[in-house]
Amino acid sequence: MTGNTILITGGTSGIGRALAEAFYDRGNRVIVTGRRQNLLDDIAANRPGIVGMTLDLDDPTSLARLSSAVLNQFPELNVVIANAGISRAEDMRSASWNPSDAEAIVTTNILGVIRVAAAFLPILKTRPNATFMATSSALAFLPRADFPTYCASKAFLHSWLTSVRHQLRKVPVEVLELSPPYVQTELTGSDQASDPRAMPLSTYIAELMGMLDRQDHSKSELLLEKDHARRWAERDGTYDAIFAAMNP
Repeated sequence: MTGNTILITGGTSGIGRALAEAFYDRGNRVIVTGRRQNLLDDIAANRPGIVGMTLDLDDPTSLARLSSAVLNQFPELNVVIANAGISRAEDMRSASWNPSDAEAIVTTNILGVIRVAAAFLPILKTRPNATFMATSSALAFLPRADFPTYCASKAFLHSWLTSVRHQLRKVPVEVLELSPPYVQTELTGSDQASDPRAMPLSTYIAELMGMLDRQDHSKSELLLEKDHARRWAERDGTYDAIFAAMNP
């Protein structure tokens, strides 16, 4: 939990930024990436030791430039957290529905993570005590029907990370899945950041860091206790009831 060199994509706001600050405060070197330079400047101003680098996951050349720069400047990199993601509601009943939002979600949430893994796993596999983590969601296990592609993208990541973890089981790279609940961030817009139904961001980060401290992540999944009901709904025969409650 200390003395690492950590790269966090999507680290300029929300969970990514809070994670970056928490790890930095623990004595780690932290590099954050994002599309907007003003946000990179702001996090560096608040934590002068955090390094900000621009990255547009929709542009493969941007990732190539980043990986080259990171390898040159931070050859000791041993932790990568693929956190960048977007979420948009979709109304497929609407006559104006088109797949543009779905395509954007797939590009960022799925292809973005795969591209980050392709860029940095070769580095991590040469490092002792390396970790690759990607941000999924508790909605990977049981969806909100008004966010169909977002939830499906997180279900994809859950399955994909399971396979990656198995393939790397004899390689010294820990593969973790971060599955947050509904948290007060601006992932779906400004209303979410103040929604009383959402978990305060600082509370979530405190619980998450505690889980990491205790290595309390069964099956290499960082999932809060209150979300286990959704995680195991199929096994427990409660899927239909919970789905109905979430999707009235």
